[in-house]
Amino acid sequence: MSAYTGYVNLKYRLKPTDVVCEFYVEPAKGSGLSVKDAAERVAAESSIGTWTDVPNTKKHLAAQVFRIQGNDIRVAYHHELFEDGNIPQLLSSVAGNIFGMKELNNLRLNDIEIPQLYTRSFRGPAFGVEGIRKIIKVPRRPLLGTIVKPKLGLTAFEHSRVAYQAWKGGIDIVKDDENLTNQVFNRFKERVNETLKLREKVERDTGERKIYMPNITAETNEMINRAKFVKAAGGEYLMVDVFTCGFSAVQALRDADLGLIIHGHRAGHAAFTRNPKHGISMAVMCKLLRLAGVDQLHVGTGVGKMIETEEEVERNVEASQGKWHGVKAMMCVSSGGLNPLDIPALVKLYGNDIVIQMGGGIHSHKEGTTAGARAARQALDAVLAKKSLKEYAKKHHELKVAIDQFGKK
Repeated sequence: MSAYTGYVNLKYRLKPTDVVCEFYVEPAKGSGLSVKDAAERVAAESSIGTWTDVPNTKKHLAAQVFRIQGNDIRVAYHHELFEDGNIPQLLSSVAGNIFGMKELNNLRLNDIEIPQLYTRSFRGPAFGVEGIRKIIKVPRRPLLGTIVKPKLGLTAFEHSRVAYQAWKGGIDIVKDDENLTNQVFNRFKERVNETLKLREKVERDTGERKIYMPNITAETNEMINRAKFVKAAGGEYLMVDVFTCGFSAVQALRDADLGLIIHGHRAGHAAFTRNPKHGISMAVMCKLLRLAGVDQLHVGTGVGKMIETEEEVERNVEASQGKWHGVKAMMCVSSGGLNPLDIPALVKLYGNDIVIQMGGGIHSHKEGTTAGARAARQALDAVLAKKSLKEYAKKHHELKVAIDQFGKK
């Protein structure tokens, strides 16, 4: 008898304290394994089992495969298998060595259900949607953001001027790009000071609240030091590349309790979320980053240049904002190849609790960054007024230029 037996129980009755994972499982060609056999191996290796029998195995902690539908399986894990408040340990179990098993051709973690007993050991977002809206002073409508472009090469002063031009045109939020940190041509501290200085000016000029999100991504201790600098300089937000930094760094940042909103950029996510048969879904990552304490997260577009479908984005939004044992909802962010013409579709897909970020779609406007920002704000105003962009553009020049420019894609 194989050591990989006793892990499938289709009559298993779920406990309210179980952690439940949904996998797509595909046995390796030529292995002679059925999906059931492969499921046994996944459940064993992600809980208490190994390739051979060993003494003193605590059978009551064995994961249980309780559903097999085609190549999709659902596995229940005893909550005692996981350390409270430790996302890396959770992933090392349910998304660890099992991905390297040669008996499997493909394996994908599509969903995870985490019980209240376990979620309450995590801090979750400090601000969430409601806290963000309170600080930005925009009670209901979608927020508009941009990324300073070109993404690399500008000096700190040049960067701040682009930010000012975007804010002046009606953008709420300006952020650094994911690969701009503390390069020789644009030092972090100088950039933060210059950009926040112009933010204060544009707030006086426009009477609107404006936000700057500097990218603090670095080694964990340095990242926290940069966050403290942002706080001392008068910032309210920070940005971090959550996947390249890792869950430990994100949790450390949340635990620092600096009173700053954490914006999560998902650079690198597609390395493991893109393949529909192998890796980990973005919806799973949304849930885990929400537990870790991210307030605002990129979750896809459904339009633009990124690969995710509308259905995938809807799942990501639900994972980020659905009711979940009292964990605060994250503000969802849509970015990647967007322009003002995409705003109606994005609002329809996401609703109001969204940050619509356009980089090239604003800065490449034929009349400049400020005009591009005005076009975006006009497009949003049209949606809120329940008017078509074409109709609204008759009395709004910048939007008309954007329609002529981007409508030819």
